[in-house]
Amino acid sequence: MKARIEAKLKAVALRKRGYSLSEIIKSVGASKSSVSVWVRNVPLTTRGRERLLTKIKLGQLISAENKHKRTRIELNGFVKVAEADLEKIVLDSLHVRFICALLYWCEGTKNYFQGVNFINSDSRLVSTFLRFFRKSFQVDEKKFRCCVHIHEYHNAGKQVAFWSKVTDIPKKQFIKPYLKPHTGKRIKTDYQGCVSIRYHDNTMARRLYALGETFIKNMGL
Repeated sequence: MKARIEAKLKAVALRKRGYSLSEIIKSVGASKSSVSVWVRNVPLTTRGRERLLTKIKLGQLISAENKHKRTRIELNGFVKVAEADLEKIVLDSLHVRFICALLYWCEGTKNYFQGVNFINSDSRLVSTFLRFFRKSFQVDEKKFRCCVHIHEYHNAGKQVAFWSKVTDIPKKQFIKPYLKPHTGKRIKTDYQGCVSIRYHDNTMARRLYALGETFIKNMGL
């Protein structure tokens, strides 16, 4: 009985100092059910409260990091499977054309009276669309026009040069950048802005629209 009382007093003292339940159990050697009852209503000192909160936050941080690590491992596994599956696919010109149309269906405008207009901030997606677009159709490079959408913290010349390299479209075919409203509360250091790719050909826009519409209508059942 004396040992149990001593264990309880020690548990209460540790709790006041901000020790967590698991730390107290380990220190006094009692069961979780007993310790949880002993310390249930123990008031914490100011330092004890600070220590416990720090401990909780640290535990949450470690838990979050472990979760992110497991997620990355799982994602890497899926990527390897996807890469293996992709190696088995043989893309012919027809496949490429439909993929191009589907990319446009997702990120392009549906107004086929104003030519082709594809806008995105992901340079890889923009590059892929243009590569498939050029491969699928007879393209007149002079019909391309680009508009970069940026914030006031961007360097307009630098962003035009960046997107010119991504799109392989000369800077002289870029129109005046569009300055997007910005609250100023957050600056995205790696954000390159958006680029609007315009190809002035209504017939081409209608071909892309028809391909996308036909695929969704017949394959999306």
